[in-house]
Amino acid sequence: MNIVDAVLVLTALLAVTLAVGLLLRWTQNRPRRASTDEVVEPRRLGADALGERATLLQFSTQMCARCPGVHRVLGSIANAHDGVMHLDVDLTDRPDIAKHFHVLQTPTTLILDRDGVIQTRFGGTPSRSAIELELGRVTATPATV
Repeated sequence: MNIVDAVLVLTALLAVTLAVGLLLRWTQNRPRRASTDEVVEPRRLGADALGERATLLQFSTQMCARCPGVHRVLGSIANAHDGVMHLDVDLTDRPDIAKHFHVLQTPTTLILDRDGVIQTRFGGTPSRSAIELELGRVTATPATV
């Protein structure tokens, strides 16, 4: 292999790495609608109950640098909405919960409806506006005909 071939291979590897990085960044922090009908049991998470209208369920770890900021944002959103609860679950000593909910990064945030069904999932640090938008969708009362 000569120097030109080596430069071409390195350039191709760099391009692929950059493309994968951009794709991951684009998909992270975006809401994903849940396709499960699983009802979250609050006692398993160390809570007595879930919110009357919705629950902002945050998964954190002790070593997560972004988790405290997400905790403050989710807490303030929950405090601003009647019937919405913020529940922060530390997964540091709970790998069973991380495995059950397929948590591969922290913070991970789930928005649960009034029945505890997962409606939306965020991996990474969600924006306040994205949380507010999804929370509005989950807590909207259906129109009566």
